[in-house]
Formats: sequence, C-alpha cells, structure tokens
Amino acid sequence: MDDERIVALYWDRNEQAIEETAHKYGAYCGQIARNVLDSGPDAEECVNDTWLHAWNAMPPQKPSLLAVFLGRITRNLAFDRWRRNRSEKRGGGQIDLVLDELAECVSGADDPAHAVQAQELAKEIDSFLAGLSEDKRAMFLQRYWYADSIRTIARRFAMSENNVSVTLSRLRGKLKTHLHERGYDS
Repeated sequence: MDDERIVALYWDRNEQAIEETAHKYGAYCGQIARNVLDSGPDAEECVNDTWLHAWNAMPPQKPSLLAVFLGRITRNLAFDRWRRNRSEKRGGGQIDLVLDELAECVSGADDPAHAVQAQELAKEIDSFLAGLSEDKRAMFLQRYWYADSIRTIARRFAMSENNVSVTLSRLRGKLKTHLHERGYDS
C-alpha cells in the first residue's frame, strides 16, 4: 500500500493503518531501534510504541514522507529508552560510540539557554551535510542518525572498516571546523 493511502487510513482512524504501517515499515523501524538499543525486546517495544505515537500524531500531522516521519519517531523513542536504560546501568550497543564520536563536534549540554541555538545548529549541520557528496552524506547519516556500526557501513559501501573509520573521522573534523567558523564551540 502506498504512503498516501496509509496516512489516509490514520486520518480516517482506521486501525488497518497500524497493520499496514507495520507491514511496510516494521523492518526499517526495527533496524533503527536495534542500532540504538542493541536489545531485541527493547527494540520491539520501541517499534510498537512508534505505531502508537504515529496513531496519536495523525491527525493533525499529515507527513509527506512517512518513512522519515516514522524513522524520526522510532529514533527519538529509542534514544529515550537508551537514556533510561543507561541511567539504570543497563544498555550498550553502538550509541555510546556514536555519541562519543560526535562529542568532539557538538556539545551535549541540555541547558535551556541553548534551546534557541539548537535550531540554528541543526540548520548549520544540514548546510554541512548538503555540501558533502552523496556517499559521504549517506555514510555520515548511517553512522550518526541511524547508529549503524562501522562494519555495517563498510559492507554497505564496499569499503574496509578502517577506510570507513578514517572517512568518518575526517568528516567529523570538517564538521567541527564548519561549526567553529560559524561561532559554535564544542
């Protein structure tokens, strides 16, 4: 079923929307959750929560790109669960590595005074990504948005793990420079 029809089912409050969404996007959302959580049961629960959040968000929202909409919900829920698990001394997976790698570029401060800068920072990161080649942008997003492992990225791009690590390191350096030139300090 196409995305427009699935969104229409949500707007009609037809429960088939959840079934169709799970059928079409279950594996996609599951992979995002597993990359962050490294736990099958937690990932499965996160995906189920995604369907609930989608149900509650539509209407009023009418996403034009359903995959991105669902991916963002899943990712946010997975990060919330990861933080909760980490505070309980559980968890693991790629996310510690991903956050450590990005920490050199972007501060993780949760100070409310930084809330206004968050949108501007997101625009600067988008600008940086727009200037990359398609492969480098995809590699960056696979690592830092989807939290894919270096090994998974290396297989996807037919590269060695070392080459992927070096490329990502250089991209982080370029991002840090890009942000520093625009007044952002890590």
